[in-house]
Amino acid sequence: MNKLFCYANRYLEKSDWKDIAMLKFCLFSIGVLVGMRIPEKNRKQAGCVAAAVFVATYIPLMAKFLSVIMEKEK
Repeated sequence: MNKLFCYANRYLEKSDWKDIAMLKFCLFSIGVLVGMRIPEKNRKQAGCVAAAVFVATYIPLMAKFLSVIMEKEK
């Protein structure tokens, strides 16, 4: 667990405000997907939008996080 926190700290050191904003959108959209309390007639559309936002933000976030994990420690 300590190693995970170390990776997270290194990731945040290398991040700027845009990365943090993207992380917030990613978390928001997965929250919408998990807690779908939208009326049945609008649920599919809201789910599609949330899924698209999640995928569009998750991929670049994980790519950067994996590059932090893979880089040699100083």
